[in-house]
Amino acid sequence: MTFAKRIPVFLVRLLALGGTVTAIVVMITSHDSAQVLGMTFEAKYNNSPTFKYFVVMNAIASGYSIIVLFFPSKNSLARILLVTDTIMTLLLDSSISACLALGQLGKKGNSHAGWLPICGQVPKFCDHVGGALIAGFAATVLYFILVLYSFHNVLNLYSLKA
Repeated sequence: MTFAKRIPVFLVRLLALGGTVTAIVVMITSHDSAQVLGMTFEAKYNNSPTFKYFVVMNAIASGYSIIVLFFPSKNSLARILLVTDTIMTLLLDSSISACLALGQLGKKGNSHAGWLPICGQVPKFCDHVGGALIAGFAATVLYFILVLYSFHNVLNLYSLKA
């Protein structure tokens, strides 16, 4: 791959790394407390396994991005990059989907189960989680673009051999 073709891929991977790191930092720093009926409760990201999963998946994607950024790009590795980019995209997508479900529950509650919304009591926490999800979603979209690019490279690689 020529140097001119590697620059956009490098920039997209760098932006994806920035998105995952931002999502981690914003999620980890999300905390707020509220008093309800004379009792104080604290909302933190590590109170929920879903938010922990989100942080772990973004950390894995960040580590993968760092490795791939400094890995020499060769045509023989195109299929491996396609598979690993796809796996990273799916892991990030699954973590965001789980967090969006939990975020919706925190924002609206569930009247059928008797769960009350909590975002009215801890708005700072909910805003931080929302920001982390936006950064994570942006990283996921960038990884999807990388999957499309990797797929394009694999198709070109095999069309040249045929």
